[in-house]
Amino acid sequence: MNQKQELHKAPGARKRNSKIVNSILIIGCGKMGSALLSQWVHGDESITVVDPMAGDLPDGVKLVRERSEISSESFDCIVAAVKPQLIDEVLPDYAENLAEGGYVLSIAAGYSASRLSKLMGDAPVVRTMPNLPAAIGRGVSGLCPGPHATDDHMKHAQEFMGRAGTTITVDSEEKLDRVTAVAGSGPGYVFEIARAYAEAAMAQGFDEEEAREMVLGTIGGAIAMASEPGAASLEDLRNSVTSKGGTTAAGLNALNGDNGLSDRLHATLQAAYDRAVELR
Repeated sequence: MNQKQELHKAPGARKRNSKIVNSILIIGCGKMGSALLSQWVHGDESITVVDPMAGDLPDGVKLVRERSEISSESFDCIVAAVKPQLIDEVLPDYAENLAEGGYVLSIAAGYSASRLSKLMGDAPVVRTMPNLPAAIGRGVSGLCPGPHATDDHMKHAQEFMGRAGTTITVDSEEKLDRVTAVAGSGPGYVFEIARAYAEAAMAQGFDEEEAREMVLGTIGGAIAMASEPGAASLEDLRNSVTSKGGTTAAGLNALNGDNGLSDRLHATLQAAYDRAVELR
């Protein structure tokens, strides 16, 4: 997805010739924050996490339980990783911890960049929408520049999120909501499809372990094949295993002969997108 970006320069923002981010503060470290942190630590920034409930963190990450422990410190990047409903309550206290020329990176769904920027004293903001496979470095993350975000801020955000997998940069929050519908929520769809597939395999007489092994192996192998450099289109790959009048053709006709599966997936993405817009 190649889309032209229009980045808004922050008036008077400090331009650094060297790396613009040396220190990072992560506010909140729940499931998604922890997944990303496991990959973020592979860089050379110093990372501090503030979370009263966090457990063990990767080596080299500093953990504090409350803001008073870092009240006099400043950070080049503040990651907003708390639940969206807590942002108004929690984030304003950290506005003065953002260093001159720094930016806020938000992974909070449903909270607009403009609202967050105002909340943080007109700070530059970049929004990102990751997904759970980031925990193993196989995530897909959408990125969108918000108010006052500079080229340097975007460059760091793309590299930072790129440690957790693939990044897709879009030029509006409306498009980021569409990334949310496709990729952010996507692992849930895949897990549900795999669950139903395994359930159907068990109905054919296999036990749970056998069904899981066959289904995940088949899905994993097919995805790996489709991901090979120079691989054929998805339609051509499907056709390559479908003989006229054969077993695969019979199964595919039952699966999507009436376009029921295609229609259901269109409805799935639209419902997720509509909800993302409502939250924003």
